[in-house]
Amino acid sequence: MKKVSKCYAIAFCALLVCVSCSAPKKKPMAGDTVRIGFSIASDTFIIERWNKDVKIFSGAAHELGAEVLVQLSAGGTREQMSQINFLLTRDIDVLVVIAHDYELLSGVIKKVRDAKIPVIAYDRLIYGVPVDAYISFNNREVGRLFGKALKQEVPRGRYVIINGSVRDNNSFEVNAGLKEIIGSSIQSGEISIVEEVWLQDWSSDEAREKMAAILERTTDIQAVSCANDQIASAVIQLLAEYRLAGKVAVVGQDADIGACQKIVEGTQLMTVYKPIVRLASRAAELAVTLVRGTLPSPDAYIDNNSGTPVPYYMEEPRSVFQSNMDSSVIRDGFHSAEDVYRNVRVLSDQDE
Repeated sequence: MKKVSKCYAIAFCALLVCVSCSAPKKKPMAGDTVRIGFSIASDTFIIERWNKDVKIFSGAAHELGAEVLVQLSAGGTREQMSQINFLLTRDIDVLVVIAHDYELLSGVIKKVRDAKIPVIAYDRLIYGVPVDAYISFNNREVGRLFGKALKQEVPRGRYVIINGSVRDNNSFEVNAGLKEIIGSSIQSGEISIVEEVWLQDWSSDEAREKMAAILERTTDIQAVSCANDQIASAVIQLLAEYRLAGKVAVVGQDADIGACQKIVEGTQLMTVYKPIVRLASRAAELAVTLVRGTLPSPDAYIDNNSGTPVPYYMEEPRSVFQSNMDSSVIRDGFHSAEDVYRNVRVLSDQDE
């Protein structure tokens, strides 16, 4: 489990050592184009969240005069290692990585740093090797928001917890935040855990299979905590087969358009909205400034089991319910009102 500490003088000194030992192989002169390598290996190409991140990051980097070389695949960790090795041949100035496995990439990341190329871990922390920066959301707070929403809606009842990938440190942070909120109610017996599931990957198919097995044993379930909105969608589809959709409180994260539609329709209780525009734009700026030899003051430092504190740049997530849909994702332009309310309006028109 990662540990976040305040920006004390000792950590600041460690940062100076970290930056100096990973100085870029060559510092671009003013006016030179910064070349950013961006590696992402997802479990699937259709993750709505990552498509947004890459698009926003690339746009922000271009506005800063940088070039972005994106390597995207659904091939898992081995494919990501090949991606990074390929990017090393493309004369990149900095590497940004959305890690498929938070531990197994340490060897290839060390190779990048040995080449004096700085590394930024984007949204998913990389373990076992020093990295120059980590930028993500407050993932433990995501879990707290899950717990607060479910506990308010179902203060007494039987819960299922479907956690994210065991290869992603964020999964453990979200779980820890959830348990902070509902832990006392579990101990008192007000909340009982029917089953807690850990996934091998961020796979809605795997989640569907495991949730289906649970529902075959019992339908006495009042709440389901889902690691993301795609998993929540799979769960809600299953619940609908048992005529339980809308009767069981379901939460997820990422504010996918499908999740937002389900919230206004009443079949999903809440999603956690993570303002990707701020995160991706901040990451692009961080990459460019890091190459040019400066590093903004971090929000905190984090331990990644490398012996060197990692500067942590953190954005805060927000809960989105039916009641604040208009004042959150719609007001921010993350989704349009037309898209969010499309199914509700279709049903309304049919009723008329």
